[in-house]
Order: sequence, then C-alpha cells, then structure tokens
Amino acid sequence: MNPQDLPLRDLHLPEAIGWWPPAPGWWLLAGLLLLALAYRLFLAWQGWRRNAPRRAALAELARLRKNWQAEGNVMRLGTCLSGLLRRAMLAYSPRHDVAGLTGTRWLEWLDRGLVDRPFSEGPGRALSDLPYRRSPVDVADADVEKLLDAVRRRLATPVPESG
Repeated sequence: MNPQDLPLRDLHLPEAIGWWPPAPGWWLLAGLLLLALAYRLFLAWQGWRRNAPRRAALAELARLRKNWQAEGNVMRLGTCLSGLLRRAMLAYSPRHDVAGLTGTRWLEWLDRGLVDRPFSEGPGRALSDLPYRRSPVDVADADVEKLLDAVRRRLATPVPESG
C-alpha cells in the first residue's frame, strides 16, 4: 500500500483559549478588590472629616500669627490663642474633661502627648497670664514665636485618650 494513497488529513489544533470572559474566580477577585478599594476610600473620607477641626484650628492659628505680625498686640494674641486652644480641645476631647480646667491644670492637660511639656514648663506658660497683663511693657518677657510654635504643635498633635 502506498502512503500517498491514504485519505489522511493534517492535524488541526484547537483555537487558543481567549482571555475574555474571565473565569468566575477572577470576577470574584475583582469584586473583592473593588470592595477593598471602596472601604479604603470610606476610611480616608472619615479620617478627613475627623481632622476637619484640626485643619480649621491650624488655619485660624495662621491667621492669628499674621494679624500679630501686622499689629504687634501680644495681649490680644494671648487672648485669641487661649480661645482657639479651648475651642479646639473641646472639639478633640469630651466636654467634661476639658471645659472646667483652668490655670495649671489646663496647662498640664495641654501637655498631654507632647514630649517636652511646652505649656506647663515652657513658653506656653505665658498663656495663663498673657491676656491679663496691664501693658505692653509687661509682655516683653513672653517669647511669642515659641508660644505660637507650642500652640501649633498642640493643635497638630492628637490628644491621647485619658486612661
């Protein structure tokens, strides 16, 4: 028998498997990734909303610094800084922890979470009596730049939970 006379055809390979549509496992993975992304965006949005008082307080501090540099009224700056810190700390912590604090107890509370205790042992001590001084001569010993830096650090640093 002659091999050329046989009715044989060449082998035909099947078509390559396409990538579309994906298998059900890939759809599940894509869904899980989308859920994880949505959850991450939700957490970021919550963090952004939670930090809104901090951003507002820091913007107000920048405005107060600019006003102080323009007018030079240290006693007014002290009054405004005291009010700003009180409002900001009320936004960060429960009212019953903050509202009744005055004097040394208030300054010690402001030191919570800050390493070098800038309010009870540093330039922040001026906050307790700066608004009540009688004349600009009395405020010569207040280091305003360091006071502003201490207030900025307090506003930027989250207050640790009491425990």
